[in-house]
Amino acid sequence: MKMKKNIFAIVILFAAKLSFAQTGSYTLASVPEALKAKAAIVVHLEDYLYEMEAVDKAKLSVHKIFTIINKEGEDALTFIQPQNKNMQLDDAEIKVYDANGKRIARYTKKDMSSQATGEGLIEDGFLTGYRVSTLSYPVTIELDYKLKYKGTLSLPSYRIAGPKQSKVSSSFTARVPNDIKIRFKAMNTDLKPEITDNPKYREYKWSVKDLAPVEYEEGAVSASSLYPGIRLVAEQFSHYGYKGEFSSWKTYGDWLNSLNKGLDELPADRQLFYQNLVKDIPAERDKIKKLYQYMQQNFRYVSIQLGIGGVRPFPASFTDAKKYGDCKGLSTFMQAALKSVGIKSYMAFINSQYNEEPVDPEFPIDIFDHAILCVPVQNDSIWLECTSNTASFGVLGSSTENRNALLITENGGVLVPTPKSRSNANQFNSRTLVSIQSDFSASAETALRTTGGFREPVLYFTKEKRDRQKQALVYYWGFKQPDDFIWSNDDETAHLKLTYTKVHEFNSGDKYFLSPRLNKLWNERLPKAENRKHDYYFEEPFEKRDTTIYKLPEGTKPEALPKDKELKCDYGNFSSKCSYNESENAIYVISMLVLTQYKIPASGYAAVKKFFDDVTADDAQKFVVKKEETAKKGF
Repeated sequence: MKMKKNIFAIVILFAAKLSFAQTGSYTLASVPEALKAKAAIVVHLEDYLYEMEAVDKAKLSVHKIFTIINKEGEDALTFIQPQNKNMQLDDAEIKVYDANGKRIARYTKKDMSSQATGEGLIEDGFLTGYRVSTLSYPVTIELDYKLKYKGTLSLPSYRIAGPKQSKVSSSFTARVPNDIKIRFKAMNTDLKPEITDNPKYREYKWSVKDLAPVEYEEGAVSASSLYPGIRLVAEQFSHYGYKGEFSSWKTYGDWLNSLNKGLDELPADRQLFYQNLVKDIPAERDKIKKLYQYMQQNFRYVSIQLGIGGVRPFPASFTDAKKYGDCKGLSTFMQAALKSVGIKSYMAFINSQYNEEPVDPEFPIDIFDHAILCVPVQNDSIWLECTSNTASFGVLGSSTENRNALLITENGGVLVPTPKSRSNANQFNSRTLVSIQSDFSASAETALRTTGGFREPVLYFTKEKRDRQKQALVYYWGFKQPDDFIWSNDDETAHLKLTYTKVHEFNSGDKYFLSPRLNKLWNERLPKAENRKHDYYFEEPFEKRDTTIYKLPEGTKPEALPKDKELKCDYGNFSSKCSYNESENAIYVISMLVLTQYKIPASGYAAVKKFFDDVTADDAQKFVVKKEETAKKGF
């Protein structure tokens, strides 16, 4: 018996030494140059094993060895893992090796720290993690961790590639009981799994080798859709003890509907309150608007996941009493308020962000991260963003337009498109009168009228401190930096009073050179166009119009004005006209910039970039004003 124990100890010791020797061999010297070029991280070995034991029990084991080549890959020094009642970090170990493969540090789960998530209003899980410190690169990390799941609504995805990351060897294995069916979808790859059957489970295994970095293009679709990967869904699942079926959008909606049943009810006295709020309003649309504006003025959004695993909202009565909620809670409250006055509405789940692609109608999966409300009305629907205190009634922003939203109806889930973005819904209209003094100091008054995507920033910065307002003026809207300013707002218009000790850009003797506009219509630089592979996403299409009037001081006349300019491309147009009104001794510059489409195909991006570069060049033009005693007669 004693000899057996000794033999066992020798075997363990040998295995430990072998593991170290193998890990120590993972240095950059063994990696092909093609994999190191343009990479900040080289993954030598990566193995994921997901094992589903039942609809309410699963585990994930991860083993990774990777080298961080330089500071660009420093984010990989941080291991961080969310935890909640449904998912727990069972074990974790981090080993650190220097450039020669020598182990220099080791950390386990007990060395890691945890921090609660959410805003402290309601418990919402926590994050556990550790950040490795290093004084030099390259540094190699061996990471092992295990997760335990009590549900199977969201299966882990296989992320085949990441930014500035190459992979020597990587695999993802999913073992699923034979009585549970899974579906999978390959994203930006034609990789297929090896499928193996045995009496108890079916195994799916995806593997890649020698994968060079996939180059990220600025302004492309979101990372979750850009990089190659495999998404998985279990058709039978459990989430926080609630079992459901995910064979279609309808069945998933049926499950969500069962979770939400009865939550859109308010106490009788609160129903009466909302009925009285709209009792003198005859039109249904106006009633909806009144209730929506009441919510905007009296409720606040909190960025936490309320309810069962971020899926089931708290009751409308809770949100009504507390006057706060997350996107689901506020949408459920609004649904209940409308219900109390006899108006039906539906919760709508959506994947947000301006550069997200709509969910695939043919591949039902829970990749939603936001909830809004849909109110069917005759011949149309009204969409309500319930988390914003400044959004216009019935207007969705860039993060929720152009999507497929899952309506939770009494007949299950129904996938419907949200409104398409329109340029005339996002308007920035400015009119500026610049009164120039004889020393070319100036005072200016600007009126800004904005809608859609431009309206919320204006309202936001109206409430900010002066230094933040000044940053917005100069860097966000491209105004010439003022020496002083006053910012005020009414219901429809922002009013700016700006003062300049020197309104001109420069002067040469008695010639003064001024920009055609006090604010730029376009002050961004688009990324390079050469060899563009992915579509480019603007936040939204838009229309910008500006009228700038320069009231010249007595004794000055314009000497040279910029020529009228017209620019066009397939997705936009620009015009600028400059004229002199002699009776007013004033220069008028009237400009317009329109972008008709937010998503630009890769094939058309080069022309769009040139178009905006030309707009920027027009902004750089100057006109010349000269003292009258030397100005040309009869201009």
